[in-house]
Amino acid sequence: MFKLKNVSKIYLNGKEDYYALNDIVLNVDKGMIVILGPSGAGKSTLLNVMSGLEKNDLGEICFETEEEIIYMNRLSDKERVLFRRKYVGFIFQSYYLLPNLNVENNIKMGAYLAGNKDFKEITEFLGINHLMKKMPFQLSGGEQQRVSIARALAKRPEVLFCDEPTGALDEKTGKQVLSLISKQQKEYNTTVIMVTHNPGIAEMADNVIKLLNGEIDIVYKNENVISASEVRWA
Repeated sequence: MFKLKNVSKIYLNGKEDYYALNDIVLNVDKGMIVILGPSGAGKSTLLNVMSGLEKNDLGEICFETEEEIIYMNRLSDKERVLFRRKYVGFIFQSYYLLPNLNVENNIKMGAYLAGNKDFKEITEFLGINHLMKKMPFQLSGGEQQRVSIARALAKRPEVLFCDEPTGALDEKTGKQVLSLISKQQKEYNTTVIMVTHNPGIAEMADNVIKLLNGEIDIVYKNENVISASEVRWA
């Protein structure tokens, strides 16, 4: 799926270079992957360069499908947009709903990109059918998050990138969302790459990547994957 070879992302911090990612070497296979690490470890930056939201400064990121091989660092800005449109879905802790569209049309935006007009099961599961005609400003934070999740899942992407998707949710709703993401992953063979601070969620993953100071600390495979309902909430 993804192969990263000596990948670095560098920002200017005053007069010095700050390596948000430093010489990352990593293979990411299909399945559910969780990225752990303290604040500032480089979790979101790793997600951003893999998804094409940002361009890495050094090294090479390769995305492989059965049909093609894409070298992310060689793509133009326009090509990265097309890559994200074709292959990628996003769930962020910040909801990024379009304020001028109601709930239904926000979700349709994701679904229609994939030619999917049937997302009723998703909205029913998330309990948002009664919100369809409301505008984003009329929703609570938890409701906005559920709408953003529905929009991402309705696209049925090949890769679903999740940056703290349960951060604004209570335990009950959070576990419902994790259950839906897990179901999506299994039913549609979606690869899920999820950043989280909650180590309990990592027990749901096939593989776990731990970052520290912009570098790989450890990568390991879960031998006993648990369900969303069994996750210890933190």
